[in-house]
Amino acid sequence: ACAVLVNADGQVLVTDRPAGKDMAGLWEFPGGKVEPLESPEAALVRELEEELGIRTAASCLAPCGFASHAYDKVNLVLLAFAIRKWQGTPTAREGQRMQWVPVNGLFRLEMPPADRPLLGQIAAVL
Repeated sequence: ACAVLVNADGQVLVTDRPAGKDMAGLWEFPGGKVEPLESPEAALVRELEEELGIRTAASCLAPCGFASHAYDKVNLVLLAFAIRKWQGTPTAREGQRMQWVPVNGLFRLEMPPADRPLLGQIAAVL
């Protein structure tokens, strides 16, 4: 599950994949894996607190995209949720870089293949 955090100026937060991870340096939407017996919404709420130190609730998540991509070792299904309400200031807690980008600016970023199909969906919704 991934978050499309939208600030008051309509910009979206992206983070880069830190050194040592697959596809290091590429920009992505914050989020992470769903644990067994965990809903995508609960996973995203948990991941945002772990990665960025912000708190939100499942009721603040609005579905805004879906993508599926086959990597060499895994088939990834990615659910994107727009979020406009959270508590705290996003802070990079895992050594990643962050930036707020206008929606149309997302198309110029180098992103993992699984994230790219989300861009048109996100632009249509936001």
